[in-house]
Amino acid sequence: MLYADDTQLYITCVGNMVPTVKIESCIDDIRLWMRENMLALNDGKTEIIHFSSKFAGDGPVPPCDIQIGEVYIHPSDFVRNLGVTMDTAGTMSTHVTNLCRSSSYALWRISKIRNLLNQNTTEKLIHAFVTSRLDYCNSLLFGLPAYEIRKLQLIQNSAARLITRQKYTHITPILKQLHWLPIHQRAEFKILCLTFKVIHGTAPNYLSQLVSLRSSDRTLRRTSRGEIHLHQPIARTAFYGDRAFSVCSPRLWNALPSSVQSATSFQSFKSGLKTHLFNRTFV
Repeated sequence: MLYADDTQLYITCVGNMVPTVKIESCIDDIRLWMRENMLALNDGKTEIIHFSSKFAGDGPVPPCDIQIGEVYIHPSDFVRNLGVTMDTAGTMSTHVTNLCRSSSYALWRISKIRNLLNQNTTEKLIHAFVTSRLDYCNSLLFGLPAYEIRKLQLIQNSAARLITRQKYTHITPILKQLHWLPIHQRAEFKILCLTFKVIHGTAPNYLSQLVSLRSSDRTLRRTSRGEIHLHQPIARTAFYGDRAFSVCSPRLWNALPSSVQSATSFQSFKSGLKTHLFNRTFV
């Protein structure tokens, strides 16, 4: 993957062999197109990363500097894409670490003025500077190992304790009092909201193409109880396959009760979905 300002280039590689000539040729074509449209390619800020499975037995990727103009770019171990730090093996560990660091700093800043704030104002600050970070692109966190999710859960727990000033109370009653879903359920909430938009035709095409209705004629199929069943493909691997939107989206959707699936508007669906996840977690 190459980044040239907001332009991204994806090329499939076989094994650990990087098609250097093909990449450089594509970049030359992009440079030509930009020049014709009065744009400039920033060679020095271009990044390249090679994604592969951490279980692959092909060995490490050999050094392969890519020439972009007069600059030689060495493959990075991780790159930042729309605020998400992506690593070569797709483990999201670097992203989780960076997210914990920035959220902890925000909590530290807020704690310095907590004595001057009431609970309502503190909660607003937490939502603005901490919760918004935890929820950003959090569907990518679905299916991560429990130890990675726990790092983010500790951040949310600290934020809840800062709001309520209950330092030693068990965290579950505090989250229930604030009506907050834990980190894992928040990722499920995001995926199911996207799935609702896919089913009702309001999602982008690149997402709609990943989910299909479980029907021979591929039309909307409801059971006698009003449920909508989606086709659930079988994943080849648990770490990568089960995390794919095309796999986890149908599995989570098909597990929803018909009362939640049959919502007629997005707002009513979100309300019913949060109630369902909240009751499943705390009741």
